[in-house]
Formats: sequence, C-alpha cells, structure tokens
Amino acid sequence: MAANGNGKANGEFSFGIGNTGIGTARNGLSMIQTHKKQNAICHDDSAAPVKAQTIDELHSLQKKRSAPTTPIKAAQPGSATLSEEERQKQQLQSISASLASLTRETGPKVVKGDPARKSETPRLAHESHPHFTPTIAVSDSALKFTHILYNLSPAELYEQAIKYEKGSFITATGALATLSGAKTGRSPRDKRVVRDETIEDELWWGKGSPNIEMDEHTFMVNRERAVDYLNSLDKVFVNDQFLNWDPQNRIKVRIVSARAYHSLFMHNMCIRPTPEELEDFGTPDFTIYNAGQFPCNRYTHYMTSSTSIDLNLARREMVILGTQYAGEMKKGLFSVMHYLMPKRQILSLHSGCNMGKNGDVALFFGLSGTGKTTLSTDHNRFLIGDDEHCWGENGVSNIEGGCYAKCIDLSKEKEPDIYNAIKFGTVVENVVFDEHTREVDYTDKSVTENTRAAYPIEFIPNAKLPCVGPHPKNVILLACDAFGVLPPVSKLNLAQTMYHFISGYTALVAGTEDGIKEPQATFSACFGAAFIMLHPTKYAAMLAEKMQKHGATGWLVNTGWSGGSYGYGSRIKLPYTRRIIDAIHSGSLLNANYKKTEIFGLEIPTEVEGVPSEILDPVNTWSDKKAYNETLLKLAGLFRNNFETFTNYKIGKDNKLMGEIVAAGPIF
Repeated sequence: MAANGNGKANGEFSFGIGNTGIGTARNGLSMIQTHKKQNAICHDDSAAPVKAQTIDELHSLQKKRSAPTTPIKAAQPGSATLSEEERQKQQLQSISASLASLTRETGPKVVKGDPARKSETPRLAHESHPHFTPTIAVSDSALKFTHILYNLSPAELYEQAIKYEKGSFITATGALATLSGAKTGRSPRDKRVVRDETIEDELWWGKGSPNIEMDEHTFMVNRERAVDYLNSLDKVFVNDQFLNWDPQNRIKVRIVSARAYHSLFMHNMCIRPTPEELEDFGTPDFTIYNAGQFPCNRYTHYMTSSTSIDLNLARREMVILGTQYAGEMKKGLFSVMHYLMPKRQILSLHSGCNMGKNGDVALFFGLSGTGKTTLSTDHNRFLIGDDEHCWGENGVSNIEGGCYAKCIDLSKEKEPDIYNAIKFGTVVENVVFDEHTREVDYTDKSVTENTRAAYPIEFIPNAKLPCVGPHPKNVILLACDAFGVLPPVSKLNLAQTMYHFISGYTALVAGTEDGIKEPQATFSACFGAAFIMLHPTKYAAMLAEKMQKHGATGWLVNTGWSGGSYGYGSRIKLPYTRRIIDAIHSGSLLNANYKKTEIFGLEIPTEVEGVPSEILDPVNTWSDKKAYNETLLKLAGLFRNNFETFTNYKIGKDNKLMGEIVAAGPIF
C-alpha cells in the first residue's frame, strides 16, 4: 500500500482524538488509523467467505439433503439387499401403477421432485435421478414426465400453495388459509357407490340409506377422467399414510391430488408414517384420486351434476370430480372404514372419545350443536380423538391422525385448545382475515358458515399419543332437545341404547315464513347416517354386544331446553351438563336413586351433585302441564315415524332382538 503523510499505509485506519499526536483529518475530525493484520485484511469482524463461486451454488448450500431415512435392514438369508436407488424405483413403480390408465395398459413416466427445479427433471434414462419409465409408451402423455411431490413436509406444502394456488395465505398465527372453491361443504347427493355382486348383499340400499348406486362401467369412466386429468399435470401430490392407530388393524391409504392444500389437509388428518414405515409401505390398501378441479361429464350415466364422489369397494378406490372441498376425502375414507372394520368384527363409530387419568374411557355421540366437541374436550381427561373411532378386541383407537374443527364464532375463551391449535401446519378453510394484519375474523361468514381448521392431533395439549385406550366404561348419547321434554340425563339399558343409537336424534331451531321459530326434529342413524355402509341395526347390535361384554353403561344426555320448548323455556346451563358428565365419569351416577318417566320409559336420577333436583324431571319445569304432555306425545310420534324405516330389517334369532329394540322406544 502507498504511505500517507502520517507514515501509515493507505487503508490502515484507527481513531485519533485532538492533540494526541495521532493527527486530524482535513475537515477537523479525528483521523482514522488502522493497524495492519498479518493477513493484510482490514479488521471488520467478517466471517470467512462462503464456499460458493456463483449465486446458484450459494442457494444450493442453503438446503441439505435429508439424512437417510432408515438404515437398510440386514438381508434375510437367500434374499438380496435393495439399494436406496432400487427402493426409490420400486416406490415410483407403485405410484405409476396407481396412475395407470386401464385402457392404455401402463402408467405415466414419473419422477420425484418439483418441475420448477429444472435440474430435477431427468433428460436421459441413464441419469442418476430416481424415476420410472414404463416399458410401453403408446400415447402422447407417455412423452412427458409427471413429477411426484411425495409426502412433502408442511413447510414444503406451504411454499407450493402460496406460489401456485390463488387464495393461499399465511395467517397471523402461522396457519395456511385456503379456499375450497365453489363447494364449501360435502355433496352427499353426488356420492355414489359401485353396486356389484361382491357387495350387493352386504350394503344398506334403499330408503334412508346414504348409498346411491352406480355401476362398474360408470365408475371406470370417471376413474379414467380423473387419472387422465392428473396425468396431464406437470406435478401431482402423493401422500402415503395410515388409518387407525391400532397397529394390527391399520389401513394403508394413498392420496393422489393436484393441490398442495389437499395434500397438507390429508397430511394432518391421516396418521403420519415414520420414515421406516414409509420405506416398507408397499402397495396401498385404498387409493383416492382427487381430481376435484375437473368436473365429471354430466351426460355420463348416474351423474346428476358436474360433481361426483365415487367409491368402488371391490377395487379399493375413490374418485373425486367437480369439488375441491377437502372434507370429501376425510369422510370418504370414514365410509370405507365403516365397511372394512365390521368385516373384522371391529365397530366403527362416529364419536368423540376421551380417557380419565385412571384409564376410564367414554364415547360421545352427538349431531351438530349437541356439544359433542365441547363435552369431550376436558382438561381433566386425555383426548383420544374428536370424531372417528374403532372399538375392537383390544379397546378403542382413533381412526385419524388429526382434528377437523368448526371455526365459526371460535374464540380463545370458549375453545382455547382449538384456538391455540391454529398455528403453523394447520389448514384453515374459507375463513376471512384482515388484508394487512392477516388476523382471522372467525365471526365472518362472507365465504361460508362452514369454516374449518384441520390440524394434527398432537396440537391439542392433552391428546393421548398413541391415540388408543382400553374398553369404554360409558357410552354417552347427546341430544339437543329443543322441544324441552327429554330429561337432562337418563340411564339406558342395552335395548334403549340400541334404539336411541339407531335413531340418532337431535332437534334444530328452524325459522318459519311468518318469523315464528319452532323446533325441527333431526334423525341421523348411528349419529352419522351419511357415512355408514351397512344397515344401522348391524352397528347397533355390535355396540350392544361390546357394551355387554365389557360392562359399559349407556346414557342419554339432553343439552337442549328445559321448562318449555325453544322460545318459551331456557337452555340447560352448560355447568349443569358438565356436572352430569363428571358424575358419569366418576361412577357416582350409577349409585343414584332412579325413577322411570312416562312414554319414553327413561330411568332418571332423583339427584345429581351440583344440579338442581327439580330440573332432572322435565315435567317439573313446565308450568303448563297440558302443553308438556302434548309436546311429549308429539316428539314420541316423531321417533316412532322415523323408526319405521328400520323395523322391517330382521336381526337376531326369529327377529326377537328387533322386537326388543322397538319395545325400548316410546310407548303410547
């Protein structure tokens, strides 16, 4: 370096002040002095330079490859050890087979990776990238690669959604906000089940059944349409996951979809495999083809709209066309479990489930508005699951790996666990948020009232993992009786439990044209008629058998009105209902004194700790006894009319059991 007037080399600086002899600059400020380092680099506290020559190379250093998922297991005697590349190829072969068009004898060329990263797309067959090319290529689609985004992490799915899917945003709490398109709820009238000789005599068909038939040919037309659509895309998302926490009876499911939103939703709702389980996943037991962005052909036989959700139990496949509502996948798989599990003598249930600290398990059944979620979520008990369960010979198990909670009017005060679960990794559907702060307004119904959040069950602090428990001690049937004539709590015998389980009653408040509001009875068989596959009496008989074998008690709990129907009486206070539920859990209610009501013949306790005794018998709370009796008879008539759908079905020897169930209903 050249020397300056002070004998210092140019570029060597240090601060000098005043007349210290160090000197001043021309503008009167202290002169900067430096002291030369041995390596001749100015002292600026900088770190060593990055090991990259280009910006692309720098970006490549930002992400490291995932560690090997699991060590390659020791080969069995006489068997060959698969290399990592061979295992990857087998996995892609399986996915290609899933996407195969049956008319073209082969699946598409598939390769792992994002097509936006061009370096990941193999140009030549001999390149080292894991991919699979079919041996037969007879169509234009065989000339392209379909990129497989396989079991992506939530972070990767966030990136895909925000970059490529309009309407995807990160909320203030870190959740992914998405839109489900024109459909903001399920389309039960567009759901079809293939009726063939293998399942024709097993499933429930006809009046009251949710199973609307279609033939094999029409299913294959829709399957071809869905597969062709998915194969036309540059990339598809593939999730390989499990259903049922009981390891002996879990089901392997594969979900092929076109949206990151759908992939993240199912990542949350199904059970997430460990890396080792993924290595050995193999061929799935059931496959969903979600081509919901593409409509079905209205001119196809059995189609009544541009939406179709089709189940083929023989092929173990489900096709979705014309709806992007993610709940169709969740509930479609639930229907499949309602078919597969009873064949193994396992009862599938649409219920909540929790467990006390002493291992006592309770099942909660109830339709919307009955308080199932509120009452099954108890800080003093462990949550096994909120919606779908199996009851097998080892006890209960959650079918799912996540929760799908309603968000409308959600608040931290009312539902703190759900509110706090809406964070990074959670999907929130169709919610409205502030355009600047991204704070969600859970009271806003601008898109739909059916706003939802899907999150892994471990986001709930008191979730029991794994989600399994011993045999239930209590089976609680919840009803929100807006007629105001059912007791707050009744103890049920087995026949009554079956009757009320098959009935699946609650009452909603409906508005009439002249503005007067009156209750409207709603019945849903087994508290989930839209999802059951077999006749309701089959599930009821299994429930009674398991309750009898394991000593469980049935309860009917009314969370609705007392002292009159809606508009005249008042809703039973939530603290009273909680005290009733606590008494059921503790076992103290079993030791209470009981009396029987008229018409319904229900056993009601004369006292429950913390609950006013006068409300336990609803007749005491009505000032107009004549109106009470008229309303009671009206509700009894509604129960009888609804149950006529089931009385022709024979169960038990000489149909004796059906006679007992009918006799357990209202008598008048």
